[in-house]
Amino acid sequence: MYKKYIKRLLDIVCALAALIVFSWLYIIIAILVRIKLGSPVIFKQARPGKDEKIFNLYKFRTMTDERDENGELLPDDVRLTHFGRLLRKTSLDELPEAFNILKGDMSVVGPRPLLVKYLERYNKHQKRRHEVRPGLTGLAQINGRNAISWEEKFDRDVKYVDSITFIGDVTIIFKTVWKAFFKEEGINAEGQATMGEFMGTEKEHINA
Repeated sequence: MYKKYIKRLLDIVCALAALIVFSWLYIIIAILVRIKLGSPVIFKQARPGKDEKIFNLYKFRTMTDERDENGELLPDDVRLTHFGRLLRKTSLDELPEAFNILKGDMSVVGPRPLLVKYLERYNKHQKRRHEVRPGLTGLAQINGRNAISWEEKFDRDVKYVDSITFIGDVTIIFKTVWKAFFKEEGINAEGQATMGEFMGTEKEHINA
């Protein structure tokens, strides 16, 4: 009942509430991003959603466009500024995803939408994360975020797919807010500015 009917309704209500209540914050962050990082203010990238349908994900940009002498983008740790790190630490860069939620591309809670190129690298177990809409936050985000392995992330994603409840979603939302503003952890993988690229799992890893 909740998964089939109520969850989508709550997504719409939450997204609308966020856009209305925090409209001032969207404006302030947009201005700061424009001043500190340049244009465009919104980072847009194709991501796979439910049933692997491709959609455009919206986020506030957190990196510069600095390039080397050959025109290639510099490494993430160079382009990720102090301001960008702050946006990521507090998850404020994710605010524009409220528009994705309204459009039906995403849910408030669900597996995070990752890169399109990863689709061919998932094993059968990992592909199950696309049985539901991707989320603004999820089980992996409150259990290690970028500090855990890809396999651990995907195990938690599939666990969520198999156990969606109202209480579970509310718990994840509250824990996400707590970790974003009061407990700095898991923002990046060890020794990296962001999470390393997922290259695939050699064996049919299942540890649900």
